[in-house]
Amino acid sequence: METILESSSLRLRYRAILSLTGAVWAMVGALMLVPLALLLFYPEDAPRAAAFLYPGLAFCALGLALWRGLRPREPLDLSFTEGGVIVLLSWVGACLASAVPLMIGNGLNFTQAVFESVSGWTTTGLSVVDVTQAGPLILFWRSLMQLSGGAGLAIIMLSALTGPTGPSVSSAEGREQLVPHVRRSARLVLLIYAIYNVIGITTLTLAGMSLFDAVNHTFAALSTGGFGTHPESYGYWNSPLIEAITIVLMIAGNLSFVTSYHLMHGRLRTVMRNGEVRLQAVVLPVCIILLLLGTTLALYPTLGKALRVAAFESVTALTTTGFATVGYGGWNGLGILIMIALMLIGGGTCSTAGGIKQMRVYLLFKALVWEIKRPFLPRSAVIEHAVWEGEQRVFIQDDRLRQIGAFVTLYLLTYLVGTLILVAHGYSLRDSLFEFASALGTVGLSVGVTLPGAPPAVLWTETLGMFLGRLEFFVIFLGVFKLIRDVPRLIRSRPARG
Repeated sequence: METILESSSLRLRYRAILSLTGAVWAMVGALMLVPLALLLFYPEDAPRAAAFLYPGLAFCALGLALWRGLRPREPLDLSFTEGGVIVLLSWVGACLASAVPLMIGNGLNFTQAVFESVSGWTTTGLSVVDVTQAGPLILFWRSLMQLSGGAGLAIIMLSALTGPTGPSVSSAEGREQLVPHVRRSARLVLLIYAIYNVIGITTLTLAGMSLFDAVNHTFAALSTGGFGTHPESYGYWNSPLIEAITIVLMIAGNLSFVTSYHLMHGRLRTVMRNGEVRLQAVVLPVCIILLLLGTTLALYPTLGKALRVAAFESVTALTTTGFATVGYGGWNGLGILIMIALMLIGGGTCSTAGGIKQMRVYLLFKALVWEIKRPFLPRSAVIEHAVWEGEQRVFIQDDRLRQIGAFVTLYLLTYLVGTLILVAHGYSLRDSLFEFASALGTVGLSVGVTLPGAPPAVLWTETLGMFLGRLEFFVIFLGVFKLIRDVPRLIRSRPARG
């Protein structure tokens, strides 16, 4: 039987969880007010101001009430699972609240607005918004959601507010610390993000984009998000220079924050022996050559154009960014298969990208090589299975490989189920495989399945896929299971009144 002391402790811990969740919600509400600054430059979009002002103030007030009203007197050292609950509640609240401006200001229904909001926060980029009709405030809000979601809103903001809670939230959201102190680590992530954004906005503007387009596309490229301001995506400019700059930005967003940290400090040797960097150095050139020879060379008029398409589309798929320079309607099966494979592999671990993640694929490949070599080694041989992670040589244990195997199995099973749901709604197997790989990998490329008129079940399936893919399954499962277990206990232990 549960003791009074245990019930009191549980209530206290959930007060801390809800207080910290409220702090994040308050900041999301404040973030919702940021697009209003654009009215100084786009006063004609003033009719949409209310769509941001009132929901932003309301969500900010709700968050502040939770934060101030439930905050414990002494900070608690929360567990990884409790950090998962904070991340889950923070993201669900942020996605639902962020859908409100899309409904009020852009006329989307609830399903469409939640889909667009989740696509933004998860840095996916699949969209049901008609960008030709959306005003500057809506377009900027979409990009701002991706910028915030890519940086890891929960860890960045919570680590600035809390002490011992920070590491548990960071781990739960799939982030890594650059330095031992979580607050300093968060500041370094923000600094890296800020430097990349300044460089991206400046170079894209100089290359021929308008300042508004440069800001939006830099936000989306570095967050590996993919929302754009034109229906043609990067085909609108058809510029080799703009495409080249964006490729660099996408690769920068695809790198883990630790790798970016070493790169900015000139530690090239550390960067080059990183397994993810090595994997990219092999996979990207091979896929570009295969796409060029097998698909794009026959579709586009010049070798230069064919090579540009092969390079840009390979990078946008592997980094899970979702920008495009062309449509995929005329692509053959080989080209579609390569794109699906790249989307499934995904980007760097603890980066803004999605997918299975390159480090997991790299370790599975290394494990395969180790197993092939094993029979040929002497029985007395001492085998060290190690890879470089940052500046440390890490020995890979069997339990880590089992965890990776379990994750990949769950990922592929989810991919199969999602694809079957799309097929059941009448889409071809080819299109369904492509579209759900894009949703689950938080990529954003589309072959035309994701449209405003798509069946609600299809949009909700993709929404769930994006959410699972961004928070990597186990955080959601642990958070949900803990809530299912704890909420009845909290209700039973509620003190009686009177």
